[in-house]
Order: sequence, then C-alpha cells, then structure tokens
Amino acid sequence: MKYKLDKMMKLRMSFAGLLILGLFIGFGDGFSSMFNDIFRSKEISVNKIKQEIKMIAVGDIMLSRAVEIKMIQKNDFKYPFLKTVEITRNADIVFGNLETSIISGRIIQDNEMIFRTDPKSVEGLKFAGFNVLSLANNHTMNFGKDGLESTLEILDENGISHIGAGLGRDDIYRPLIKNVNGTKFAFLGFTYNFDQRKMSGGDVYGVANMQVEKMKEAVQNVLLESDIVIVSMHAGVEYKTLASTFQENFARSAIDAGADLVIGHHPHVVQGVEKYNQGYIVYSLGNFVFDQMWSNETRLGTMVEIIFQDKKVKSIEFIPIKIHDYSQPEILIGSEKEMILKRLKF
Repeated sequence: MKYKLDKMMKLRMSFAGLLILGLFIGFGDGFSSMFNDIFRSKEISVNKIKQEIKMIAVGDIMLSRAVEIKMIQKNDFKYPFLKTVEITRNADIVFGNLETSIISGRIIQDNEMIFRTDPKSVEGLKFAGFNVLSLANNHTMNFGKDGLESTLEILDENGISHIGAGLGRDDIYRPLIKNVNGTKFAFLGFTYNFDQRKMSGGDVYGVANMQVEKMKEAVQNVLLESDIVIVSMHAGVEYKTLASTFQENFARSAIDAGADLVIGHHPHVVQGVEKYNQGYIVYSLGNFVFDQMWSNETRLGTMVEIIFQDKKVKSIEFIPIKIHDYSQPEILIGSEKEMILKRLKF
C-alpha cells in the first residue's frame, strides 16, 4: 500500500512539474519576465540597504607659482594629480579647497602671495574627479571680480560645483545640494577673511565670511532639504598643528546647528580630528597640491575617505600624502605616515 502511495505521489509531482514547464513554454516571456521582476526587485531592495557612498576630501589646492610652471614644463595640466588619481577618481564625491583664481595672465613668481592659474588647469581637476570645490578662502579674490567671474564660469562649464563665493549676496552663501544615489548632501563654505566688494546696484561679490550666527542659520535652513550637511571651514593659524579656539568654537557651533561633518583648510599642515556630539570635525587636511617645499610639515597632508550609508557617516579613514617636485602629492608610507595617522586619532 505504501509503495502505491509513493508511486502516486511521484506521478503527481511529475505531472505538476510538466504542467509548470508547459506553462513556461506556453506563456514564454510573460512568466520569465514576471519571475525576473520579482528577483530583480528583491535584489534592488537589498542593494539599497547595503549601498555605500564614498567621499574623498583633500586639503589646499594651489595651482599657481611653481605648480603652474611644473605643469607647463611637463606640458601636462594633469601632472599634479597623476599619483593620487586612482583614489580620487573612484569616489562618488571628490571635494577640496581651491586656492587659485582660474584666469589667463602672467606667471606668478615664488615670492608673490596672489594666485592665478591657466584655464587649462581645469583639465587636472576634472581628471582627478573633483566635483565639489570650496572657494571660501583668502585667495579667491586675488584677481578681483574678473578673476572670480572667470573661475566660476570655467568651473560651471566643466561640471564642477562650487561653494563659498559668488556674484551677489545670495550666490555667496548659496548651499550646494547634491543628490547621490538617493542621499541628499548639502555643502556650505565659509572663510575667516571678510572680502566682499560692492557691485553696481548695491549688491556685493566675494566670499562667505565666518559669522557664526549666519552659518548656523544657513545650516538650519538646509536641514529640511538634505540628509547630510557638510561645512567647509577655512580658518586657523598657519603652520600650527593644533586647532585654535576660534576653529573649535566655529566647528562645534556648526555641529550643534545640525551639520554632520566639518572639514577644515588653511593652516597648511595637518591638524587633529574630533568626534563632537553627533558629528565629526576634521580641523585641517594640510596641503594637497602646493609648492611649499621649504618645510616637511607643509609637504605633508592627508586625504580623508568618508563612507556614508543609510544617510549617515559609516566610517572615516585617512590616507596621508607627501608633496614632491613642488606640485605632486604621493601616497605616504613608513614612519611619516604613522606620525600623521597618530595625529589624526579620535
């Protein structure tokens, strides 16, 4: 009796299998499409849960003086970025502080403190993958309104977003909202130096000044339209490895206002990192592309890789660099790397 039941069950299962196979053959692509859609939707939902967004931030980028001379000598405006491009170009967001007006003109000499670079220099920025740059610094206005207009125009033409400077008050403080794979990032840039000049009609052009109350208002205004808020801070005492009280107060105020991350520039050396309340503060990334070969500290800098997942910071990892040939950062190894990483522990 048991044998008969087993045999009947097998026959029924075989029949059911043939029936399903017949349905697939009979209905062809319809069933195949249905099952593919089911599996694809599950795969997409799993990917959304696991999806990471990578941001690489670097320090001060100066494309003038000896750096421009090197690019011209090499006949390669990508030259400064050749040794780091494999890291920067593979990120979703590549951010830095551009301390140079992009405008045609004479070569700037080593002893000068005004910075301009050939419009062809944008080739290097694009090659390296930069898609967000802060112009909130003390060199953006070195060549006045013409320099600012030229810089903004060239960056716009090449698809490189910018913050912290503009033509008109609204443009100067306008946030950048960048949607990356469904996560909305808001970028704001501020600098210690107040350089806003009058235009005809009563408006002004220039850079965004570090007024704490104005910064807090700007942060709070973008909270409703963004998931991650990043503030660029251009401040500190040059060549000092410790953050100043002014830097600390400004950065902590930004986090208190709702920012997730504050990234610092200007001291030209690497400073420390702080986990403050719900946010992170990187006080100074040091130099990235610069010609300050006169000291070891100014040749050292760091990139930072920040991984975002589920609309929050998942991890932060530092990648120290050292500048060679007056212009070209290379990934740092050995004891100097360990020294920089020790400084960046938090």
